[in-house]
Amino acid sequence: MWEIIRPDAIQVLKDEKCRFSLKRYFEILANKKYAKFLLAKKLPANFNPEDPTKKLWEIHEKLTEEYVEFEKKVDGENLNLESLPQPEKSYLDLKIELAKRIMENCHFCVRRCGANRLKGELGACKCGNKIAVSTYFEHVGEEPELVPSGTIFTCGCTMRCLHCQNWSISQWYEEGETYEPQELAKIVEKLWRNGCRNVNLVGGDPTPWLKIWLETFREVKVNIPVVWNSNSYYSLETAKLLVGFADVYLLDFKYGKNECAIRISSAPKYVETAKTNHLYALKYGELIIRILVLPQHVECCVKPILKWIAENLGEWVRVNIMDQYRPEWKAHEIPELRRRLLPSEFKEALNYAKTLGLTNLA
Repeated sequence: MWEIIRPDAIQVLKDEKCRFSLKRYFEILANKKYAKFLLAKKLPANFNPEDPTKKLWEIHEKLTEEYVEFEKKVDGENLNLESLPQPEKSYLDLKIELAKRIMENCHFCVRRCGANRLKGELGACKCGNKIAVSTYFEHVGEEPELVPSGTIFTCGCTMRCLHCQNWSISQWYEEGETYEPQELAKIVEKLWRNGCRNVNLVGGDPTPWLKIWLETFREVKVNIPVVWNSNSYYSLETAKLLVGFADVYLLDFKYGKNECAIRISSAPKYVETAKTNHLYALKYGELIIRILVLPQHVECCVKPILKWIAENLGEWVRVNIMDQYRPEWKAHEIPELRRRLLPSEFKEALNYAKTLGLTNLA
């Protein structure tokens, strides 16, 4: 049925620019490569859970370098992943231990609120120690290369966008349903069996739940690529833990000016954080960038973002310039966001991208 609704999801399989920018992702879909979490589970990690956090991060840094070479060897068929024994402790296990420690003094996001979420304290995102899932399903409304996407929506978010289209989820107007990692793993495998090309971790935002997601994929047995669908407002520590876990980074680049990020989304240091995380994503995975064009924000936000992308990520990177803004939640508090986007504003953004050479547009 989805083939009828989204014929572009079939056509994109022959799109040379898209296949170039997401080469490894397409090879996982063809079962020619392994999802990164499967590799991370086979890379041995010699660490003691009693070691101080600083030492664990030092071990993680060295293992990240080893992981990059390990992935190359397995991808190049110089190493048979299936024949490798399951190590007592793995690179993925080390990530879980570090994520657990972050939960004790939470700094998954840039706010670094310090809540001890392991003891049930709520962070600035209002997330505690039990993941809350709003819904999951085979999504046919995403970028064509992702459709059908096994999308899992979790409650809570690291930002407070006044125009949020998922505000009932992100701002906890609904409680969601709690799951254990083993239960989530079964959901992931079910979505894969139902024909989903990927598992799409979104919300809200997946960042506060990284520990649980890492624990979940320790239990997943199928070769399904992980899509990290985020607002980009996460800490450097989180970026490091995503290496060897996220196959495709589906990242928002919301603002090109920090004043706009603060006024609309209460997100200080957004621009520099987003830049760092986009660079990290492209270095260690594959990237799709989403830019939602907001009314009267083409000059201050969209154009600086596009220029930075062209100069720092490359003209070939996959970019989705989005025109579906609509006033939601508390958008009325921001005067220019009380109306929908004008066709002329979207056209201006699109034309500017093309003048920069950004032609790999979703």
